[in-house]
Amino acid sequence: MDFGRRVLTVRRRRVAVRLEWRSVIVCAVLALAAAGMAVLALMTGSYQLSPGQVVSALSGGETGLVHDIVVEWRLPRVTAALVFGAALGVSGAVFQSMLRNPLADPGIIGFSEGSFTGALIVVLVVNGTYMQLVGAALVGGMATAVAVYVLAYRRGVQGFRLIVVGIGVSAMLMSLNRWLILQADLEQAIAAAAWNAGSLNGVSWDQVVIGGACVLVLLVLAGMLSRPMRQMELGDDAAASQGVRVSAARLALVVVGVALTATVTAASGPIAFISLVAPQIARRLARTAGITLAPAAVVGALLCLTADYVAQHIAPTPLPVGIITVMLGGGYLGWLLFTEARRRL
Repeated sequence: MDFGRRVLTVRRRRVAVRLEWRSVIVCAVLALAAAGMAVLALMTGSYQLSPGQVVSALSGGETGLVHDIVVEWRLPRVTAALVFGAALGVSGAVFQSMLRNPLADPGIIGFSEGSFTGALIVVLVVNGTYMQLVGAALVGGMATAVAVYVLAYRRGVQGFRLIVVGIGVSAMLMSLNRWLILQADLEQAIAAAAWNAGSLNGVSWDQVVIGGACVLVLLVLAGMLSRPMRQMELGDDAAASQGVRVSAARLALVVVGVALTATVTAASGPIAFISLVAPQIARRLARTAGITLAPAAVVGALLCLTADYVAQHIAPTPLPVGIITVMLGGGYLGWLLFTEARRRL
């Protein structure tokens, strides 16, 4: 079959996967860029290292101080930036594809803020473990998603109305989070405020391993849902005519998207705008008709790692990564709002 562009078809037994060559090339180039950025991040710091020392430490050829700096101190942060950035990119791709709107971002429509509310309650009230944070963030994000869906429902749910309602819910949750922080002890309030900015400071191997395992499972589930997701971009009726169970598929996509956001929020706080920007950059680079998951994941990983490097080594003073992503994403959001407003006129 002629798809109008070069494709790569992989067949194994009864399973066939169709990959567009441009998407494959874009993902490969971006993955190499992310690998180079990771090596640069591992080299840079108060104790400078050479590329050879970094590669030797990663391969087990270094011991002592160099091994500790690379493997124990810097590598968890770099790995977290890559994994969590990929999770945010896929989460944004899921919501933008499902709602057919480039403004559909878990941070803008309140899901990230709801996840932060759940995690914040556990931190300030229970002082719980990381797994309790993940569970509370997931519950908070899902409760927010249900509330936004119910409030936006009127003979169905339109993407633009859901976004407007989500912005209002996000503002209310933001006020609630500020109140919770103000009621906490000074030390807890300072830690929560820093965490609210979205920071990879203090990320340990335990958080990377647990969070990475959760993200890996969710990415596999998102990949399994990619086909019905793309079919739903044509509309619910068209997707149903092709055998897609629209309601079940939409529910599964919401759960996966919120769970990806909640996992990242529990580990590093809400890192804003990556889930908004990454899918759109990936779509333009790959020149695909709709939102695709793999390019969005690679772009998200590269953006998060680059923003963290800028926050730690280029800014006048070390900053949380969330501040850099807000600075970069705010301009993009303004441009996107202007473009969408002109399109609707």
